[in-house]
Amino acid sequence: MTQARAALALAGISGIAALGGASLLSGSMPEQTLGSYATPLAGRLADQRHNAELAARRLDGAVVGPGEELSFNRTVGSWSRDRGYRRAPVSFNGTLVSAWGGGVCQTSSTLYNAALLAGFEIVERHPHRYAANYVPPGRDAAVAFPNIDLRVRNPYLVPVKIVARSSASTLSIRLVGAAQPMEVSVGQRLFGSASPQLIEVGSGVGWRVRNPGKQGYVVETLRTINGERESLGVDSYPAMSRVVDRADSSQ
Repeated sequence: MTQARAALALAGISGIAALGGASLLSGSMPEQTLGSYATPLAGRLADQRHNAELAARRLDGAVVGPGEELSFNRTVGSWSRDRGYRRAPVSFNGTLVSAWGGGVCQTSSTLYNAALLAGFEIVERHPHRYAANYVPPGRDAAVAFPNIDLRVRNPYLVPVKIVARSSASTLSIRLVGAAQPMEVSVGQRLFGSASPQLIEVGSGVGWRVRNPGKQGYVVETLRTINGERESLGVDSYPAMSRVVDRADSSQ
């Protein structure tokens, strides 16, 4: 981010919004989508989907004022049983474990990408230990209540509203406001990849997949806003081993 754009961001003004600030303040600009993103729900377990959709419903309708910061954790709140969340698989040190709110990170990652494409400033974002299945490497945003958060800042002169929806196949988030959208593109530069190793437990002829494994990546994420390019950082995801139980088929 250049000093000029940083100064505009601190003032709550984007490159385009600064040029059209008078019309924005007068309220003559129609409301439109500033950035949107959708992630697939196909293949997600029922409880993962439930948790992702519940978190999305709590984001829906939230408004981020001009120059203000949105915290995913403060907006959504804790994902505990008493708030309607369910136990669902999450990855912990390479092992799938059941935890309250498993699947919520799909919602935070969907919001992250919508914010990226809307030109929002990224204040805080954390990658997962292993690459997520629902976004490209480098485009995920892990959250864990209360201390691992996603925080983004509205660079526009007007309030921006979150519109979150789900369908049979996708979870989508739009950022909507009465402003001219910025010209934004996001891409990745792949520096390396690694295939998962196969680990077989037992020596029988039957088999059961305990962990399907994941590809590893080292990737840089780049964003261009109104012709100005910035690096969002380099993320390194190790490969997760594929674990197969071998057992006697007669057991």
